[in-house]
Amino acid sequence: MIWVEILAGVVIWLTFWSLIPRDEWWFRGADFPRLQILVLGLIAFGLLLFWDQPWDTAREIICITLIAALAYQLKMVLPYTFMWKKQVKQVKSNQLNPQQQISVIVSNVLTPNQHYQRLIAQIEKHQPDLVLTLETDQAWQKALAVIEKDYPYRVAVPLDNLYGMHLYSRLELKDTEVKFILSDEIPSIHTTVILRSGQPVQLYCLHPKPPSPTEAKDSKLRDAELLIVGDQIKDLDESCIVMGDLNDVAWSRTTRLFQRISGLLDPRVGRRYVNTFHADYPLLRWSLDHVFHSTDFALVAMQRLPHIGSDHFPIYVVLQTGRVFEQVQQELEQSAADEQEAQQTIEEGIKKAEQEEKIVTDELAQDYKNGSNS
Repeated sequence: MIWVEILAGVVIWLTFWSLIPRDEWWFRGADFPRLQILVLGLIAFGLLLFWDQPWDTAREIICITLIAALAYQLKMVLPYTFMWKKQVKQVKSNQLNPQQQISVIVSNVLTPNQHYQRLIAQIEKHQPDLVLTLETDQAWQKALAVIEKDYPYRVAVPLDNLYGMHLYSRLELKDTEVKFILSDEIPSIHTTVILRSGQPVQLYCLHPKPPSPTEAKDSKLRDAELLIVGDQIKDLDESCIVMGDLNDVAWSRTTRLFQRISGLLDPRVGRRYVNTFHADYPLLRWSLDHVFHSTDFALVAMQRLPHIGSDHFPIYVVLQTGRVFEQVQQELEQSAADEQEAQQTIEEGIKKAEQEEKIVTDELAQDYKNGSNS
């Protein structure tokens, strides 16, 4: 039964590895599979308890350490279950007011995916006010042209680098900007949506680059982009929604810091995980696609939509704004340490972006020089 101790050791190692405050992808990657680590840890714990062998010092140490690891993993993932207090109130049937509502579909379509009709069918079924598509290129833009008759307000950023972005809206959009916050390759959409009641809502659509061996070697740019937006939001006294594929899980250090800095709420807390990635592997899923909002919004509906051929499931969320919700919902408490950590992360991200820009500029200059000499 040595493999039981090995399994327990892996769970313990991954748990405490994730506590190391480093930005490299091989550290931050341990943030993602907390549910899977928890399940493996519970299996190992059960086998350790019922292992028909005399207890020795090594087994006792492993068991105690494993309990600590399980307690930490539970602390991280338990808020996204029905056993936790809801962060966002549910709108009661007698409070429903369509004039104050906004419905959204967020979908990372996966650029090579050609099952266009699957997403279109979901859009036609749910008739959301906003559709945000990520990883959309010219081919996807052409395929989605069939919905344009219903969505007169559009922001198109077709790219073939897996970071294209399209926003389709039934509601009026004002002061729309496409920004490249830290990278010329990574767009974000910043706009104001006018609800049917006439109320303006600030909207931020994001898709930062993930830390991975094939994308970014560390999480500095992703974390900084999210916190730059959060830092802007904290000074707003307006309704606000942030949505997109953030390439980070809801329980990560950065996402929780973003919530405290921005004051935005997560409707999944106290309800369910809404795991959107990976759509093809049921045992390897976590929440990468998010909708955060200000305290004046409450939840009408939230669901994960069916598979559309992408590696992400789309999500559908309906929110309703009202002063009554703002009076009963509280922002997460922010500390001075949070502000300091956020500013340090932003500074590191800006510095890294400048370094990467210089590398690209130097490479272009060298290519030009080599071409001139040939």
